[in-house]
Amino acid sequence: MSTSKPLTKRQQQVLTALTRAERPLSAYALLDDLRDSGFRVPLQVYRALNALIKAGLVHKLESINAFIACTHRHPHKHGLAAFTICDECGQANEFSDAIVDKQLAHIADNAQFDRAHTIIEMRGLCGSCRG
Repeated sequence: MSTSKPLTKRQQQVLTALTRAERPLSAYALLDDLRDSGFRVPLQVYRALNALIKAGLVHKLESINAFIACTHRHPHKHGLAAFTICDECGQANEFSDAIVDKQLAHIADNAQFDRAHTIIEMRGLCGSCRG
């Protein structure tokens, strides 16, 4: 996804750390990973994360209070962002489904609800941990 303005150095560092991570990271895990890059306080990480979320480059996984780099090109204003999250290994995978998004839009329209965004998180066991 491209942003309307260039990323700051700190935003790029946070995005790179999330892109390289094998699983979602909390803000404090990001802070620990980025201390050698000049990050000293959580507010620095949160500011970068908020800008990256707003730009559609990062998602917050509410159920585990962690962040993940966006892996799908999709509209973030109203579009669906959906994830499977393994309770055993912590692996998270983003997916999208036009049929589910259309159904949710229909539900919102019927309720006269103006949705800002939709995030679905499915928790369970991935194929590797299940097997």
